[in-house]
Parts: sequence; structure tokens; C-alpha cells
Amino acid sequence: MTVKGSATKKKAALSSSAGQAGVCRIAAVQMASGPNVAANLSEAGRLIEMAVEMGARMVVLPEFFAIMGIHDSDKVAVSESEGKGPIQRFMSATAKKYGIWLVGGSIPLQASVPGKVRNSCLVYDDKGKQVARYDKIHLFGLDLGNEHYREEDTIEPGDRVVVVETPFGKLGLSVCYDLRFPELYRAMKEVDVIVIPSAFTETTGKAHWETLVRARAIENLAYVVASAQGGYHLNGRETHGNSMIVDPWGVVLDRLPRGSGVVIAGVNRGYLNSLRKSLPALQHRTIHQC
Repeated sequence: MTVKGSATKKKAALSSSAGQAGVCRIAAVQMASGPNVAANLSEAGRLIEMAVEMGARMVVLPEFFAIMGIHDSDKVAVSESEGKGPIQRFMSATAKKYGIWLVGGSIPLQASVPGKVRNSCLVYDDKGKQVARYDKIHLFGLDLGNEHYREEDTIEPGDRVVVVETPFGKLGLSVCYDLRFPELYRAMKEVDVIVIPSAFTETTGKAHWETLVRARAIENLAYVVASAQGGYHLNGRETHGNSMIVDPWGVVLDRLPRGSGVVIAGVNRGYLNSLRKSLPALQHRTIHQC
């Protein structure tokens, strides 16, 4: 049930969620963030509240939800040390306020290299405690027509695969460009839910986003929650959007093509386990990483 913000649509979403007892509802937030951190946090808060009113017990924010700066270096200027800063205080307080698990998309945390940040996905439990951190491993680079991106100029890559235990099952963490590297998800072993907060360009997103998101769900027999930046940004960049939640069979349960809003769907672990029993592809693997 996609909702973009009106009270009428909110009520419709709440009504449609009735009768789904036993199914944990997870939401993905879509934004078109700008350079003002405070404004972005306000918008994220509004959308999280909407997701909670729709019954979400876990909410996933998009990549760099708190800042899409005019210049690449802007995120360095607002980077935080782990456990400190307004962005992390916002996430902790919001998770605690609503009693939800909050996946903080990604935010800029300080790196070991001057002039760079870690692109970090933080997870908070329903008490507001940070329980996991994943630093984006694969850094995006593109030279295509008038589009040129070199994340390595301002981002220091991570080197650790992260899976966290949650009430919704094992949660595998990844960020944006990681989506193109299936070996990362295989290294997670058997996870129940994969999150992919992203800011795909319109060019690459239009060509590959949905195909890759659904492929990651199918090949890992897992739910995928892909929360995205979606729209035009003040820096002139256009992001693809199309936030979606996909079930382990590759079915898109909900999506939002463009603009700010929320997508939400139920995660049914009984259904997931029955699929894995019927099609035990994860057990049939004969080639393993060294």
C-alpha cells in the first residue's frame, strides 16, 4: 500500500492493514533530500510517523537521507563521529519514541582519511539503542555522457559484511551500489530480510534497478526492502526512486515511483520458510566462497 502523504490515503492504508495479524509490517521511506540537514530530518520524521500509523514495526530510510549536498564535499562537513551528532540523536530518539526498529538508510560518519567519510547504515532497536553498523563496501563510479561520479573521492569503503538479529528475522545490510555485487549477499548466508537504502541515478536506475532488486530477492529467497531517493535534487542530480518491497518469490508487494512517501508490506516468515522448504536452492549450492 503506497502512500504519498494525504490524510485520506493514510486512513485507507490503515484500513487495508486490518486483518493481517501475525504478519510483521515493514516500511520503506522514499525522499528527495536536499542540502539542509534539519529540513531533511523533519521530512524523515514526518514520513516515519506516517509509516508507524500504517502499522510498520520497522522503517528503512534511503541512502544519505539527511543530506544530498550541492557539492560532494558537503557530506564531509556534516559528518558525525559514531554515537554523537544530531542525525544519530534523531534516529535514536525516533526509534524509541515510536517503539520501532529503524534502519537509518545511510549517513556520513567520520573516516580515518581526512576529507572523506564512511557511508554508514545504522540500525536502532525499539528502545533507541544502536545495534548494528554497516559501512558501504562498493563505491559507485560512472562516466556516461554528462554524468560523472567518483564516490572514492569522498568516501572511504567498508570491509565487513553485517547481519543483525531482529524480531523480524536475520537482517542483511547493504547500501545502493552494493546491489550490483551478488557475492556480498551470498556472504550473508541465509538472511530473512535484506535492506538496500539507495540513491540510484535515473540513468542506471531506469535500466537496472528493479531487475537487480528482484534478482537479489529471488536468488537469496529473502524479502528485500529497497528504500530510495526519488526525484530532483538542488544539486541538479536526478535519482530514480521506485522504492519497493519484494517478497522471496520476486513479487513486488508495493512500490512508489517518484517523490516523497512510504511503501509498506507484510513480512511473513512462515511463507518464507515454506518457500525455502519447497525450493531449497540455498542448500543446493555447490560452489562456495573460499
